Amino acid sequence: MTQKSDILVANESVRRFCAYLSAERSLSGHTLSAYLADLRLFADFLSGNSERKIEWSSVSERDARAYLAHLGKMKASAVTMRRKLAALRTFFRFLEKEYNVECNPFAFLKGPRKTKVLPKVLSVSDVARFLERPIVNLSEGKINEYEALRDSAIFEFLYSTGCRISEAIEVKWGEIDFSRGTLIVTGKGSKDRLVIVGKEALSQLSRLRVSAMAKYPAHALDDSFVFLGPHLKRLSPRFVERRMKKYLAEAGLPGDLTPHKLRHSFATHLLDAGADLRSVQEMLGHASLSTTQIYTHVSVERLKDEYAKSHPRA
Repeated sequence: MTQKSDILVANESVRRFCAYLSAERSLSGHTLSAYLADLRLFADFLSGNSERKIEWSSVSERDARAYLAHLGKMKASAVTMRRKLAALRTFFRFLEKEYNVECNPFAFLKGPRKTKVLPKVLSVSDVARFLERPIVNLSEGKINEYEALRDSAIFEFLYSTGCRISEAIEVKWGEIDFSRGTLIVTGKGSKDRLVIVGKEALSQLSRLRVSAMAKYPAHALDDSFVFLGPHLKRLSPRFVERRMKKYLAEAGLPGDLTPHKLRHSFATHLLDAGADLRSVQEMLGHASLSTTQIYTHVSVERLKDEYAKSHPRA
């Protein structure tokens, strides 16, 4: 952390704001770091990169608009600009309540409209081609049994449950109810939700645990992480991404797909098959139904593609 970063963190109002976000809004350390980074950039803009102390109460709507224009000149994306404005709006709302700052300069300032980008998803057949790769590698002698079963289990788990990679790597053996095919995961905002684990994923998880008990018995106990890396530590998201790219290449699929695309595919395939939107929302752990609705657009686009290819007067 730089000297300027230390000055910002030492600011009482910023420090109390971070404590508020952590205690009352239960935000993760990663999200807190993002808020702090956004505040730091705004402070740098106000001070002109000098070390002078920022008086938050003196920030005006004119300053806020100038900052928005600055972000535009820096070619920040619409998503980035809206996120930064939301962080600053939240900070000044906190100052209004806790420090009697008279007005929130970001209260009515809106960023540019987000361009709707439909999430990339794999087809059902593409998912099947991808998921078979670890076991194919095992049969060809390219990887050992534990590696193959671990890789097969993590990707089957992600597609079966729709979990985020950050949720999946935290799972411990004792948390999986194999008899019911369910699991409680802790998602964004430290909120718990029930996820369903499908039969194929349960089968791969069972095979993985048998292999772990034989190879690493001390790491197959109920309080042990399910998915272990080369040094018997919990898998990292980056490790999973690298393994996915390897299998995608072998399956002849686009290499820019990420583990999160399995979550997108999970939601889209459920809706394509007629699942209820609110049920999918609950399974994904979305706070707002509008977040889940983007997958209905994906389904409609796929229907339109099929219509264009098949209807004689399309």
